[in-house]
Amino acid sequence: MSIEITMPRLSDTMERGTIIKWHIAEGDEVSAGDVLADVETDKATMEMQAFDDGVVAGIMVQEGQAVDVGTICAVLAEDDDNVDGAAGGTPTVVVSDDELEFVEPAAERFEPTPADVVDAAPKQSPRHAELRVTPVARRLAESYEVDLAGLTGTGPSGRITKKDVLGVVAMQQEMQAAVPPSATSHDKEHAAALVQAATPRAQDAVPSTPVSSGQLALQQDDRREPVSGMRQTIARRLVQSKQEIPHYQVSMSFDMDPMVEFRSRLNDDLADYEVKLSVNDLLVRACALAMADNPLMNASWDGDAIVYHNRVHVGVAVALPPERGGGLVVPVIHDADRKSLRSISAETRSLAAKARDRGLSPEDMDGSTFTVSNLGMFGVDDFTAIINPPNSAILAVGGTLQQPVVRDDAVVVGWVMKATLSNDHRVVDGATAAAYLQTLKALIEHPSMILV
Repeated sequence: MSIEITMPRLSDTMERGTIIKWHIAEGDEVSAGDVLADVETDKATMEMQAFDDGVVAGIMVQEGQAVDVGTICAVLAEDDDNVDGAAGGTPTVVVSDDELEFVEPAAERFEPTPADVVDAAPKQSPRHAELRVTPVARRLAESYEVDLAGLTGTGPSGRITKKDVLGVVAMQQEMQAAVPPSATSHDKEHAAALVQAATPRAQDAVPSTPVSSGQLALQQDDRREPVSGMRQTIARRLVQSKQEIPHYQVSMSFDMDPMVEFRSRLNDDLADYEVKLSVNDLLVRACALAMADNPLMNASWDGDAIVYHNRVHVGVAVALPPERGGGLVVPVIHDADRKSLRSISAETRSLAAKARDRGLSPEDMDGSTFTVSNLGMFGVDDFTAIINPPNSAILAVGGTLQQPVVRDDAVVVGWVMKATLSNDHRVVDGATAAAYLQTLKALIEHPSMILV
């Protein structure tokens, strides 16, 4: 009996999903609750889990391919003995971006016996434990004395599968048949050496890593890469934001000397607790507290009404690495005005790491009422940001830089930060935005106020 693993609906708006990474291969044993794959939806990257026990009989959807909810992605067999029947008894569905292709199973399956194997086949190396090998492939290699160290796997992430091992066994059998029964042991050893030389080796495989910019310069043709579903969603929302929301910006410079000194003192006191606060942690807390005196900054446009939010949820923009498709996601610090600096710091770091490593859940990104986007760590002086709907504002924070400033009628070197507030003019007027920045400035330049 086979069990079909279909693309699940992981959010209320999900219609298609993309398999970012398989954590299984053909022949692997899985149990209910095991993570089978990472799936990218229109909102986040989430985990596909198994709901039954079994052995992976086939994987129908390749990594990087988007398929509709309900599409068969993999097949499980109840036990290892039924793997061939589950995977080969019906046509295999190969899913591409354009169409479904049905490939009929082979009429006969080659099943060699140990007696057919060349006597001089190399013994298994202790290094085999370090290779990525399916359980079925490992057992076959041990039975037929196939050296796995010389194989290049064709499974996901280069995993050696049953098919790879049987291919080598078939090659060995052909070589053995070509050696006459009267051949000397030297002839048999020569035949075995030919088998070994003809076996595809890992070092001969074509590298799967992306080409570098230097290599791109040598290529004559442009390279077209389809964007992920999440990247498409980000692009669609940003275009919608700029088209529908009347943006305008208000900028202000902040004297950061007090906050730099304040942060240094706090980190010294918290060193024994392995806590290190960032400037961004302090800014998130200050932005949240400033909402109390400026409720329109914590409001949203709702067609014929303005919604004033009772709770303050601050989104923190996080850049995704290229291997995850790039772009930005916005994890949310809920009730940021009620949390301590230590809590904000720990939660921000945890969410940022989760976003870059395995992806955020919809709950991690739900409900923001204000957003902070900080590029200061990249050496950016100042910039403007696009509002994250349904927010009415987003604060773009530049770097904290040392530069000549006027203090007490004298030019000295001081720490300065520039920030630009992008606003929805339907909700936030210019005077309201300026008043909010004044409140924020008072908190930043008197940082002990953010502790109470």
